[in-house]
Amino acid sequence: MIMGKVVIIGQGYVGLPLAVRAVEAGDDVVGLDTDTDRVKSLGAGLSFVEDIADERLARALETGRYRPSDDYADAAGFDVCAITVPTPLTDGVPDISHIEHAALQIAPYLRPGCTVILESTTYPGTTEEVLRPLLEHASGLRTPDDFHLGYSPERIDPGNRTWHLDNTPKLVSGIDARSLAATIGFYQRFVQRVVPVSAPRTAELTKLFENTFRHINIALVNELAIVANKLGVDVREAISAAATKPFGFMAFEPGPGVGGHCLPIDPSYLSWQVKREVGQRFRFIELANDVNEGMPRYVVQRLVAGLNTRCKPVNGSRILLLGLAYKSNVGDLRESPARAVAELLTDLGADVRAVEPHAAPRDIGTLGGVTLVDLTAAEVMAADAVVVLTDHDDFDYALIEEHAQYVFDTRNRCRGRAVERL
Repeated sequence: MIMGKVVIIGQGYVGLPLAVRAVEAGDDVVGLDTDTDRVKSLGAGLSFVEDIADERLARALETGRYRPSDDYADAAGFDVCAITVPTPLTDGVPDISHIEHAALQIAPYLRPGCTVILESTTYPGTTEEVLRPLLEHASGLRTPDDFHLGYSPERIDPGNRTWHLDNTPKLVSGIDARSLAATIGFYQRFVQRVVPVSAPRTAELTKLFENTFRHINIALVNELAIVANKLGVDVREAISAAATKPFGFMAFEPGPGVGGHCLPIDPSYLSWQVKREVGQRFRFIELANDVNEGMPRYVVQRLVAGLNTRCKPVNGSRILLLGLAYKSNVGDLRESPARAVAELLTDLGADVRAVEPHAAPRDIGTLGGVTLVDLTAAEVMAADAVVVLTDHDDFDYALIEEHAQYVFDTRNRCRGRAVERL
């Protein structure tokens, strides 16, 4: 079944893969984005999202059924609209202004029988208590009588080579049975499994719970890593040993902190909502935030101690950071703990160099005091310390092991006598 005209608001890490996949399913797609430069790049066949290669984007453009645009007038006559805009934290408070703006801009183009689906991560109640009245007031239409409204949280994991939009089960919901059916009908054409739930609030909470689960467990192993180091125990050996238990255990790896849009932000959406509506603190989330937000400083403390044992002060030392993105094999710098490490080292007077092949130089340029370099034997040998912060697969770890004077590895990728692991 072809849906007809589809509008995807937001052409980022979530919206662009959705837009391209809808084109591949046979839809006419308008990809709306307020970033004019991004729209121009997409129109020229240049993708900034690792999961969508330039060649795949070019094929979508060649069909004539994908049109990037920054003009909401191009949404006229749509059948399905998916909203995939950012939902950051502003001063610790959920910022859904992008959702509100998208709702007000798309509302004039609603028509009887169309479907609007929110994908942005947000707190329970947003779809029905914020998005719905905005759409109704600005359009003059009413849901569920005139148009359908659903919520289907994104589950995109950038750079994941196993799980992607096609084969990751898609959670879906609607404000009534017809809205749910319309939402299912849109996704089931290009997603292998659709999982319906009873209401948007359930779907909204589920998304937050998924990321809160990861956030808390990562905090647990990060604190365990700190304690294990003081006890003289290899934390990763202990984790690997525990993972041999076939039930009741799930392995998580320690690291320099958490980043991206999800883990540093989504649990705080839940914590904020619980405090606002229930009147109590979500203590697990607060503890996890404390641990994970403190990891960059702990990494720097360990590095300073490592340099001290080599009779080198951090002030004036040449430090080579490997990776500034928040996770391996992507260029996404949002909330990256590696950036926090770089800033702390710069403040301490270190000469900080960084290798980041996946991010755009203009994005890294906002990180003052850090010099971008290529990963070469000369750079490694010149460094007083090499710090592995993001374990991109295209880094030459053998070169690092061969030439580095001292390696502090937060990602368990290097071996040798000069290597100290988190």
